[in-house]
Amino acid sequence: MATFVRQLRIRQVLLCTLTGAAFGASAAPVSLPSYNIDPALISVSGLSSGGFMAVQLHVAYSATFRAGAGIVAGGPFDCAQGSVVTATGPCMAATSASKPATSTLISTTNSWASQGSIDATSNLAASRVYLYSGSIDSTVKQLVMSEANTYYQHYINSANIFYKNNLASEHAMVTDDFGSGCSVKASPYINDCNFDLAGEILKWIYGPLNARNTGTLSGSFIEFNQAEFIASPASHGMASSGWAYVPASCGAGQQCKAHVVLHGCQQDPTKIQDRYYRNTGYNRWADNNNIVLIYPQTAPSSSGNPNGCWDWWGYDDVNYAKKSGRQMAAIKAMVDRVAAGTGGGGGGGGGGGSALPAPTGLQVTGVTTTSVTLAWNGTAGAAAYDVYRGGAKVNSTPVGATTYTDSGLMSGATYSYTVRALTAAGAAGAASASVTATTTQSGYACTTTTASNYAHVTAGRAVYSMGYALAKGSNQNMGLYNVFITTTLAQTSTGYYVIGSCP
Repeated sequence: MATFVRQLRIRQVLLCTLTGAAFGASAAPVSLPSYNIDPALISVSGLSSGGFMAVQLHVAYSATFRAGAGIVAGGPFDCAQGSVVTATGPCMAATSASKPATSTLISTTNSWASQGSIDATSNLAASRVYLYSGSIDSTVKQLVMSEANTYYQHYINSANIFYKNNLASEHAMVTDDFGSGCSVKASPYINDCNFDLAGEILKWIYGPLNARNTGTLSGSFIEFNQAEFIASPASHGMASSGWAYVPASCGAGQQCKAHVVLHGCQQDPTKIQDRYYRNTGYNRWADNNNIVLIYPQTAPSSSGNPNGCWDWWGYDDVNYAKKSGRQMAAIKAMVDRVAAGTGGGGGGGGGGGSALPAPTGLQVTGVTTTSVTLAWNGTAGAAAYDVYRGGAKVNSTPVGATTYTDSGLMSGATYSYTVRALTAAGAAGAASASVTATTTQSGYACTTTTASNYAHVTAGRAVYSMGYALAKGSNQNMGLYNVFITTTLAQTSTGYYVIGSCP
C-alpha cells in the first residue's frame, strides 16, 4: 500500500501542479520584440508549478526581478531539493510532521548566493511579494505556502509581504469573472471566485494602478519563437512558441514595466488552448498601466513531464533552481530581449512615430466554412496593417493591402475582428470598430459529451496511452485514465474530438 501511495503521488506531481497558445491563430511565431522597459520595474508571478518556478526566478535572478513576485500555490525556493518524492510529499501534501525544510532551504540559498550560482540575496530586500493560498487547496496544501511566507520573511521586511489565505478556493488561478466554480478542481484550473487575483498581485507589486480596461484591449498578442531562447525546447519541457501581450502605449515606445506570467501543469496550449494568457485577468490591468506581459509556455514530454509542468524538481536539469538551469536561463533571456529596447524607443516592434488613427469602414466581404475575408478603408500615413481576431493578431507579417482573409477557422463559429494601422517603424495605431462574422456550417453538427475519462475511452471518444486518456483525433491529453477525472469533449467532425464545448 505504501508503495502504491508513493507511485500515485509521483504521478500526481506530473498532473497536479497545474497548469496557451491559441489554436485558432494562423500566424507563424515571430522573434520576440524589444521595448522600452524600466529595469527597476520587472516582476514575475505564477501558479502551482509556475508558482514554484516564479520563486526560483525571483530568488535566483533577484537583480532582474527587483520589483517583486506573486506566488499562487507554490512554495519556498528549491523546495523539492531535486527529488520528485520530496516534491509530491512535503512540498505538496504537507503535514505538520512532513513539511518543507525551510531552514535548510535558507541555508542552501545563502550558500548558492555566496558561490554566485544565484544573485545576491540583498537584492530581495526591497522586493514586494504577494502570496496566495486557497483555504481548500487540496493539491498544494496551505502549510506549504505558509512555509514560503516564512522563507521570504528571512530576506524581506514583513511589511513588503502580503499573504492572502482566507478565500475558500481550490487549486486554481482565481479570477472575478472567468472559470469554474471556486471550489472546483478541474481543467482549465481557472476559477471564478469573485476575486481579481491578477489585479491584486500587480497592485501589490507596483503600487496604485489605473483601473483595468473593461472594454476592448488596445494592444497586441504576439506569438514568439521560444527556440531562440532554449535549444530544442520540446526536449526540455517547453513549447516551440510563447506569448506576449503588449499594450499599444508600449508598442509605441513609451517606457513600460514588464511582468512574466507562468501557468502551471495541464495549462499548456495542448490542454487549455489560449485560456491562461487571455482569461486570467492580467491583460486588462496591463493595458491601462503600461505593462508588457510575457507568457512563456511549457509542453508535455514523455521524459518525466507528460503534463507540461515547469521544472521545479529536476526532471530536466539538476541545476533547475540556479541561474544556469535551462528553463531558468531561457525565461531570463526572454526578459532581457523584451527589455533590450530600454532607452532606445523599443526596437524590433517598439517605437517610432506617432500613433495613427483607427482604420474606418471595416466590413466582412466574404465567408466560407473555414475562412473570413475582410476589407477596410486606407488610413493616411499607414505603411501597413495588423488584423486581430478576438484581440489576437492573426497576420504573421504586416498586411500591405486593405483586405485580408483569415483562414483555418471552425465552421459555424462566430468571430470578432478589428484592424490597426502601422507606421513604417512598426508602431500600431488605434483599433478600428469591431465587426463580427460567422462561418458557414459544414453540414456536420458538433456534439458535446461530458463523462469520465474511462467512459470516453470505452465509448471510443478517446484512446488509452500509458495511463492517460487522449482525445481521439486531436490527441489532447485529458489526464489520467480513470473513473474519477471528468472531461468535456466536443466532436467537431467524424472521429475528431477536442477538449471543451462546441462553438
